[in-house]
Amino acid sequence: MSILSVYHVSSPELPNKVLTHLEDIASTLAEHGIVIERLPAATPVAAGAPQDDVNVAYRDQISQLSAERGCVASAVISVDDRHPQKAELRAGLLNEHQHSADEVRFFVAGRGLCSFHLGDFVYAVLCEKNDLITVPAGTRQWFDMGEQPRVVAIRLFGSPEGERMELTGDELARQFPGLDD
Repeated sequence: MSILSVYHVSSPELPNKVLTHLEDIASTLAEHGIVIERLPAATPVAAGAPQDDVNVAYRDQISQLSAERGCVASAVISVDDRHPQKAELRAGLLNEHQHSADEVRFFVAGRGLCSFHLGDFVYAVLCEKNDLITVPAGTRQWFDMGEQPRVVAIRLFGSPEGERMELTGDELARQFPGLDD
């Protein structure tokens, strides 16, 4: 079940709002240009599966989403608790950053916490298998896959350079609860 927690930047310990119905989550995020919807992840893949295996399993959906959303580049994050660099990967993604192109994330296994710093608020969305979230270029964000990760997400970008993270230098992300909190 997807969950949206909305925090004021001055009170990272207590959310102002917690939503659990997809329609409510979608309408709240839509106010900021972020779209969340459900898309069946029909092909089973295990967290930690190689990127090539995920790309083959989801070739048709990647092609369809890329055409519909105008995406030209893709990447896969596939990490489980046996990954030798899980701590380093997690630490890098926990830095507030932005992308120069729109980003589409399709969760095909596991879960992750997508957080967005929008003005004076942080919107933390727990995404799980079948969640598809579209984030506009320039959105300040971070991602937590947890201390014992289990996630496979296909990421699509509106430009080849879009995958590159541009760090904001803001330490705000460190103040907010993570996936395991």
